[in-house]
Parts: sequence; structure tokens; C-alpha cells
Amino acid sequence: MAVLGAADANLRSLEDLLDADLHVRGGTMTISGAPRAVDQASRVVADLLRQARRGVEITPASVRRSVEILADSGPLTPEEVLGTDVLSRRGGMIRPKTVGQKRYVDAIDEHTVVFGLGPAGTGKTYLAMAKAVAALRAKDVSRIILTRPAVEAGERLGYLPGTLHEKIDPYLRPLYDSLHDMMDPETIPKLMAAGVIEVAPLAYMRGRTLNDAFIILDEA
Repeated sequence: MAVLGAADANLRSLEDLLDADLHVRGGTMTISGAPRAVDQASRVVADLLRQARRGVEITPASVRRSVEILADSGPLTPEEVLGTDVLSRRGGMIRPKTVGQKRYVDAIDEHTVVFGLGPAGTGKTYLAMAKAVAALRAKDVSRIILTRPAVEAGERLGYLPGTLHEKIDPYLRPLYDSLHDMMDPETIPKLMAAGVIEVAPLAYMRGRTLNDAFIILDEA
């Protein structure tokens, strides 16, 4: 049921993406067609079954990603990519959605410094934030430092009303947005007041010694 989806939505996606014919009756799926198409479809369905048993939500979008990952013939299977748990949050689990995102989170685990390059919307900041919150929960680090340049785009910081922190707050808002999506909003001000989470513009980070911290430099 999890693999087929509500009203067989996932099954229809599979039929659109694969050259083989898929027929389901009761608890049995029959795959017919050219040998190569049947082999590809069998591997996709078997992988989706493994994902479902691990509790991964199967959607038409994840079906499409599974087919694409297997078509690339890389070393990673869809189960390894889409079944990697990064952070449990309200409403579900944060997981990689592409091979690139899987390599990114693995690199964060394996290396002290990681550069994430890519266009907007590819999960660079979001996944890094998820890894930071997970590390803090696991007590692998004692604090999270979030920083990015306060780059003006026509507007002038000095003309914004308020204190220094109120002036730079709009520039750091993307970091706050990701943080609020992953943590209880009521605990964030307490953690910031205690110095466990610090959000600051890059200009104020020079010369600082940051021990036992998970540091995210956004828009580097």
C-alpha cells in the first residue's frame, strides 16, 4: 500500500516513468515487457519496498527520484540516498532528496570543513542547518554559530531603524527561517540568550576563537 500510494498515485508515476507494464492484483505485482525494461522496473520496485519498510514516505516525487538515481548507475541506491535520516522534526524526518545532497551530508560527517556549491534552492543552507541541530542534540558540539555577510543590495544599513542587531536582522533572516523550521520556536530565544546558538554577520566574526562549535558560513 505504501509503495502504490493513495489511489495508486505512485503506481501511475511508475507506469509513466518506466517502459515496462505493471499490473497489481491483491498483494502481487506482475511486471512484463522487454527484458531490460523488466529488470529496471524490478530494481525500482524492490528499492521502493525497502524504503517503505524503513519508514520512508513514498510519493510520486520520490518515485521519480528513485528512477533517476537507478538510471544514473552510480554506487548509491535510492534507499541509501532517500533513506538517510538527518534530523527528526515536527511533521517528519529531514532526509537527502538527491545523490548530491547525500554526498553533501556524508561530507559534513567525514570532514572538518566542507564547501557546498550550487544554485539557490539546492539545500545547501537547509541541510547544513539540519546537521548542526542534530550535532547539538547529540552533544557532539556545545554551540552553533550561524553567520553570513550583510551584503547591501541597493538599501543602506544605516538608514534602517533600531539597534545594530535590528539593522542586520533582515540579512540573517534566511538562517532564522531554517532554524525555526527545525527547532521549537520557544526554545530558540533561550538558547540564543545562553550563547548556545549565535547568529551574527560575518564582519563581526574576525579574530574570534570558536571551539567545540558547528559553524555555518552562508553565502560565503
